[in-house]
Amino acid sequence: MVRTKAQFGESSGADGFTLIELMIVMTIIALLSAIAIPSFTHNVKVAREAVLREDLHTLRGAIDSYTYDKQKAPQSLDDLVQAGYLKAMPVDPITHRNDTWQTSQTDTLMSIDQTQPGIDDVHSGAQDISTDGSSYNSW
Repeated sequence: MVRTKAQFGESSGADGFTLIELMIVMTIIALLSAIAIPSFTHNVKVAREAVLREDLHTLRGAIDSYTYDKQKAPQSLDDLVQAGYLKAMPVDPITHRNDTWQTSQTDTLMSIDQTQPGIDDVHSGAQDISTDGSSYNSW
């Protein structure tokens, strides 16, 4: 009885990929990555900007509510958390920190009943430029 190479588990030489086939596959993967990665990073940036807009809206609403309810403006953003207007200070999605929020204070009162001036606006502490060309700290 004669046994072939395949019966002994030996390769016949036609198994596997050639170097050219591997190079073609690697080139296709590199091209797809070159197309997908910039699109992905742009979409992540747009999503972070949407979160930043929502966080700023929430913070400004909490500042206004605190001012009207307490008849005095908050002196710090921590006052909003301690008074229960926010559960926790949101993390700035651009800087990834919750202590970089920039506040602006004014000496003018927002209503007739208000007795003490304080924080009236909040901005991101990020110095980067957004996708629309404006600076995040100007939002």
